[in-house]
Amino acid sequence: MTDSRKQKLFNLSAETLAEALLNLAVHSDEADDLIEQLIATPKENVQRFTKKLSSLKHSRRFIDWRGAASFSRELEMLLQDLKSGVDDPLTGVELVAAFYEADSTIFEMCDDSSGNIGDVFRYDAKELFVDYASRCTEKEKIADIILKVNQKDNYGIRDTLIDCAGECLPEGAIRTMIATLQKWADKEKDEYGKRHHLRSIESLARQIKDAQLFEKTRIASWGKLNSAAIIDIARVYLESGDVETAHLWLKKIPEGETFQAYERDKLLEDIYHKQGDSEKLTELLFQKFKSYHSTDTLQTLLDVIGHDKRDEVVADEVEQILKADRLRESDAEFLIAVGRIDEAEDYLLKRADQLDGNHYGSLLSLAEAMESENRHLAASLMYRSLLVSILDRGYTKAYPHGIRYLKKLDKLAAGISDWKEFNPHEAFKKQIIEGHGRKRSFWSKYEVKK
Repeated sequence: MTDSRKQKLFNLSAETLAEALLNLAVHSDEADDLIEQLIATPKENVQRFTKKLSSLKHSRRFIDWRGAASFSRELEMLLQDLKSGVDDPLTGVELVAAFYEADSTIFEMCDDSSGNIGDVFRYDAKELFVDYASRCTEKEKIADIILKVNQKDNYGIRDTLIDCAGECLPEGAIRTMIATLQKWADKEKDEYGKRHHLRSIESLARQIKDAQLFEKTRIASWGKLNSAAIIDIARVYLESGDVETAHLWLKKIPEGETFQAYERDKLLEDIYHKQGDSEKLTELLFQKFKSYHSTDTLQTLLDVIGHDKRDEVVADEVEQILKADRLRESDAEFLIAVGRIDEAEDYLLKRADQLDGNHYGSLLSLAEAMESENRHLAASLMYRSLLVSILDRGYTKAYPHGIRYLKKLDKLAAGISDWKEFNPHEAFKKQIIEGHGRKRSFWSKYEVKK
């Protein structure tokens, strides 16, 4: 579709396109700015960039959250002026750095709760900086510019340039930066300022895969290490190719620790793969599968132990799921996913008293799955929970959903001959009328729509 429209535009005359752009510019400042950028010389675009940046620094306007997206596009166009106007890499680096140094002005003049403005710094400006810096032969100057910009980072955005140093600087230049940062950290009396410099060293150490330096710096910065710090150190050792040391660090985490358990287990999985330790890898993957049943954790396990064991593994785990007293919606989803519909229905019916309509996302998908398999009683019990949750909370915005659920229940009831120990539909309906009959805004819409 896009290629077709593009070809049709190619077929139009230059005069037609020019007229269209000029007409659009009358109603759109962005379009007008784009035209000025297109017709400007490179020198004029650089002048446009510096003039706009200066104008921002002297501006007294404030952009609320509703205008943040539009303001982010304005900043993107500002960077585009620079890209269109500057070919010299060092000049480009210096001007992008100036953009980063305007962060206080930019963030203080807007509400960036949406994150749109921050993203311009993290992505658009960073990509432009890396492009210029990669082409620049004066690497020492690039390193000095990054350090100068990053001396203070009050808005947590300038460290973007530290984090991308490895994309545009050789290891030698980065080690010189690390030495400078260490001197700054040693002289820094403010604890926050010291940690800022040490955090920069950590980032650079990771980029050049110096795990020992990362470890030393993390200990200097944090002192006593928690599980998160240990996992970070192990990850850098693993990235650096030192599998055994990575494993030794992970062993420092106390047994039974649940904080960041997912990240720890993911690293262990990589370590066991690299060590060729199929026994421990299998044990870990079985543990992950049992703690959270899903087709993904099953697939990962079978990739190691063999897909010929699928039926055996599934049968054993289905048996364990059905023995458990507590309802886990993820287990019901797993039973459905592996084609055990009968077991899933039995699982849900026996634990119907634990259904929680506040778990909207998972419960609705389960109800729809049961309905599609003509398991009307199980589906009805879940739609009941969803409906009761809405009515109990008096959540008027969700009444249209509640009405839909009640209409579903009306329809499903006709296909249920055996209600087992559960109230038939009419008895359930009588109960909710008795408890919520005063919610006229709900019932009036239900009667009308019925």
